[in-house]
Amino acid sequence: MKVKTILVSQPEPKVENSPYFELQQKHKVRVDFRPFIHVEGVSAKDIRLQKIDLNDYTAIILTSKNSIDHFFRVAEEMRFKVPETMKYFCQSEAVAFYLQKYVVYRKRKIYVGQKKFADISPLIKKYKDEKFLLPASDQLNDDIPTTLNSLKVDWTPGIFYKTLVSDLSDLKDVYYDILTFFSPTGIRSLFKNFPDFEQNDTRIAVFGSTTQKEALDRGLRIDIMAPAPKTPSMTMALEKYIVDANKK
Repeated sequence: MKVKTILVSQPEPKVENSPYFELQQKHKVRVDFRPFIHVEGVSAKDIRLQKIDLNDYTAIILTSKNSIDHFFRVAEEMRFKVPETMKYFCQSEAVAFYLQKYVVYRKRKIYVGQKKFADISPLIKKYKDEKFLLPASDQLNDDIPTTLNSLKVDWTPGIFYKTLVSDLSDLKDVYYDILTFFSPTGIRSLFKNFPDFEQNDTRIAVFGSTTQKEALDRGLRIDIMAPAPKTPSMTMALEKYIVDANKK
C-alpha cells in the first residue's frame, strides 16, 4: 500500500532544513507532528526527598536537553550557584552544544561523547575520582546504570523530571498510513489514549530496541525499524520504506 500520510510522535522541528520537511517535499507525503508524551519537572522539594544535595557533586552527566534544562531549573530553585569547577559529561555533541544556553563554554570543563551513552564511558572512567550526579527522567534506559556501575565510579541518579502520557483525544478519528514511535512511553501513550486501537493497514515505525520490545509486547506489527546499518535515522528508514511502497 502506498504511503501518503505520516504522524511523527514528536514536536515539530524548529529548524527549516529538517530531514522530515525534505522527506515531505521529495516524496509528496504529508508529515504531521504530535507529541505522544510530555515532560514535567520534579520540584526542588522532591529532589531533596531523594536525599540529593547539589553541593555534594563535582561532575554532572547529561544525556539530553531535558536533563540540562531541569538540572539548571532545580539549581535555581535551590539557589545553588553552580561552581565554575563543575565538570560536565555530555552524551553527544548536540547535548554539549545545548549546554551553552546555561554556561560560558570556554570557561567550563566539558567532555563530549559521540552519540551512545557507552561512547562517553572512557571519559567518565578517566575521572573516576569525581562524584557524579545523573539528572534524568523517571524512565531511565537500563544501559546507563549498567554502564556506570561497570565503571565502578561514585554516581547518584536523580529523578529531575517525569515523562508523562499526553492527551490525544482529538486524534480519535484521524487516520495515518504510518505512525512513528521513539520510546516505549510513546507506545504506551497510544494504547492509553486508544485502548481499542487496531493496527490493520497502519504501518508502525519504531526507533530503538526498547521501543521495539514495547511494540511487540503490545501485539503490534513493526514495518519500519531504525536504527539499522543502512538506515541509522528514522527519516532514512521512512524514506527507504516510502520508495519501495510508492513505486508499486
